[in-house]
Amino acid sequence: MGNHNIRVRGIAARAGGWSAGHRWAAVGIWVLFVVVSMALGSAVGRTDVDQDDLKGETNQATRIVEDAGIKEPVGESVLIQARQTGTSAPKATDTGFRQAVDDVMKAVRATGEVTAVTSPYKSDSVSGDGRSALVRFDMRGDDETAGERVEPVLKAVDEAADRHKELRIEEIGGASMQKTFDDAFGNDFQQAEYSAVPVAFGILLIAFGALVAALLPVALALTAIMATMGLMAVVSQFQPMSETANSVMLLVGLAVGVDYCLFYLRREREERAKGHDAHTALSIAAATSGRAVIVSGITVCVAMAGMLFTGIGEFEAMGVASLMVVAVAMVGSVTVLPALLSLLGERVEKGRVPFLRRRERAGGVPSESRMWRAVVGRVLKRPAVSVAIAAGVLAAIALPAIGMKTQQLTLDQEFGDSLPIVATYERVNEAFPGGSEPAEVVVSADDIDAAPVRAAIADFREQAVSSGASKGPVDVTVHERQNVAFLSVPLIGGSDQGKAEKSLDILRDKVRPATLGAVDGVEAPVTGQVAGSKDFNDQLTSSVPPVFAFVVAFAFLLMLLSFRSLTIAITSIVLNLLSVGAAYGILVMVFQHGWGASLVGAEGVGAIVAWLPLFLFVILFGLSMDYHVFVVSRIREARLQGRTTKDAISHGVVTTAGVVTSAAVIMVAVFAIFGTLSMQSMKQMGVGLAAAVLIDATVIRGVLLPAVMALLGERNWYLPRWLRRMPDLTDDEVTPQPVPVAEGERVRA
Repeated sequence: MGNHNIRVRGIAARAGGWSAGHRWAAVGIWVLFVVVSMALGSAVGRTDVDQDDLKGETNQATRIVEDAGIKEPVGESVLIQARQTGTSAPKATDTGFRQAVDDVMKAVRATGEVTAVTSPYKSDSVSGDGRSALVRFDMRGDDETAGERVEPVLKAVDEAADRHKELRIEEIGGASMQKTFDDAFGNDFQQAEYSAVPVAFGILLIAFGALVAALLPVALALTAIMATMGLMAVVSQFQPMSETANSVMLLVGLAVGVDYCLFYLRREREERAKGHDAHTALSIAAATSGRAVIVSGITVCVAMAGMLFTGIGEFEAMGVASLMVVAVAMVGSVTVLPALLSLLGERVEKGRVPFLRRRERAGGVPSESRMWRAVVGRVLKRPAVSVAIAAGVLAAIALPAIGMKTQQLTLDQEFGDSLPIVATYERVNEAFPGGSEPAEVVVSADDIDAAPVRAAIADFREQAVSSGASKGPVDVTVHERQNVAFLSVPLIGGSDQGKAEKSLDILRDKVRPATLGAVDGVEAPVTGQVAGSKDFNDQLTSSVPPVFAFVVAFAFLLMLLSFRSLTIAITSIVLNLLSVGAAYGILVMVFQHGWGASLVGAEGVGAIVAWLPLFLFVILFGLSMDYHVFVVSRIREARLQGRTTKDAISHGVVTTAGVVTSAAVIMVAVFAIFGTLSMQSMKQMGVGLAAAVLIDATVIRGVLLPAVMALLGERNWYLPRWLRRMPDLTDDEVTPQPVPVAEGERVRA
């Protein structure tokens, strides 16, 4: 029977107690919160982040254009190219070729969506071999919505291509590439979102063996996500959000929402299996797992807040969205979940899966704990050997990360051969090197028509080619009224980011200072896709030290306050850094060096997408703390109940093994879905997250953590005298008395 002589206290215990005592009120408040959040979000609408928020020259160029009130149109090109090669191939001067050019120009004009349609014969847009030509034009209207309006133009070009089958006629440009990217991104995430929930539910069903128990974590995670989506729209009025931030929020929300509920629910069932009555079991779960959820949630929120130090709007949006969903899921876990468990009572076991019944009747502790008992037993017998082997393996996996190469992925790297526009992109770059992504020099002067300025622009055009940065032609567009000129410079290197960046450096460091830089009152920042990618990479690299320092320092402080142990705070940081390092190593091995890349469809990428290392560090540092806090809380609880440190380690790891394994399997499965998507950046994110969580839940928590703690012994609980005055956050104690358990119901701890 139950035991009411159990001392429980603390925020989590009080929240759980109130929730269980006011069941319908707690559920009603949660439902009202979700509905009101969604209604508010729908009423105000989401404000999206400005993509042009980079520092450096890219930002300087944007400022000049905005101050001048110039609306730069989005440029598009149609490639018209002979399909054959050799002497018999059609030439741009042939009658049939000229007819195709005229047909394309007429077709795109007829859509009413374009302006400034320019013949290749008037703009020097015929390739050197005479086999290729570019019809250039601009999209009408707002540049930000051009991708949404380019469909009729693409259709018109396709129809022209059908009329001239002897030639290759294909469109490429800012709007068509944006549409392609948005469609692929949207389809990818839609596929992932549709797959993630059923996968998580299926794993929970196996873990709990009961339909109702498996539905609870999914329901909590989904309601937390729904509420956060509404709140994101409200917050976006102050901190703009984005579609990427929304997708990351869904990913993180599902992971932590299910995890927190899983931790709580499993502990409540375990206490009931020991013989406690429903009220006592819920009280113990609230004081133990509830406390672990709060500590973990706050740590994850702090880690996500690290993204605010990047100064990049997209990252700030992802950080705010992630910490919001974690906070909402954490609050839901310690408030509405106890109310639901109290309401359901024994009915939480409804909808049992027949072939899983025997395992659950044996005490509710998953069969994995037997395996982990064997593993931990061996680890604790030889802790020094276990540390040496596990740390050595992780260090070896992390080693390739030293040579990590990061960049913004080009279109062909991002999509490989999966999209037709990639082949068009490569053909344009081959026929017109650098022409599909030219550098753009934005020249601002007091008088753009002054003789020294005109001479400097002419010198720049000449030296851009003679210096080896460009093969030309360097096109100039002058806005006399605004005293601004645009110089379009095709970069040698084209789609090869490394070579194109070298050409960019020549323009910025040699050609510009010698020409435009020598004229007083002239500003001439160099922007464009290659420049934007380089500036983004530079800004991201410079933000790494403050982000790392903030996340590590605050995680250390939270561990110190939560466990009142300097040793545990230090070991938690070191172990987390090891798992992040191993994830980096795996990314470099697979995506940069190509080891096993064919297994995930990632051949030929050769680099890690620029934003991923920092993103992974923040996300993984946060999520790793989930498991660490949960396992160490259980070890500490056992130690406070009088067990020896070695026995407490064994008990803590083995009793949490089932829930950590279930949580990790769900996370790995959800993240692995992203590894199957078409975009390389999504593949890299999925593989990196899945690998890190797998390493964390097995090697780190199952081998390294118990081995290190066994070696440290009583020093695990060391706190210097001068630190003992700090605030005590360990007030959530639970000291259950031994409970008589009927034979056959004994938990195999």
